[in-house]
Amino acid sequence: MKEYTLLALISVLITVLIDRTAKTRVLIRGEFYIYLLVIMFFKLLVNGFLTGQNIVMYNPEFFLGLRISSIPLEDFFFGFSMITLTVVFWERFREAR
Repeated sequence: MKEYTLLALISVLITVLIDRTAKTRVLIRGEFYIYLLVIMFFKLLVNGFLTGQNIVMYNPEFFLGLRISSIPLEDFFFGFSMITLTVVFWERFREAR
């Protein structure tokens, strides 16, 4: 089974649900996607180096095998979730003050 793929997709689903539940509406803001593109650019640099140099290796048994450069597609899903959740929680707790 492709556990890494399944977990990556679940993380995106949970992230979208948390954004809706928290009513932060981060995912409908244009500036968020500009921020996300900047972060993903640096992800390509750093993660691309780590996976390209075989410092970090993935067992193909657990993911789809689709890569952008040398980075498994699933890493972008996890990256999206981590970045988005950070912004969602930041906005939610900022509003709570």
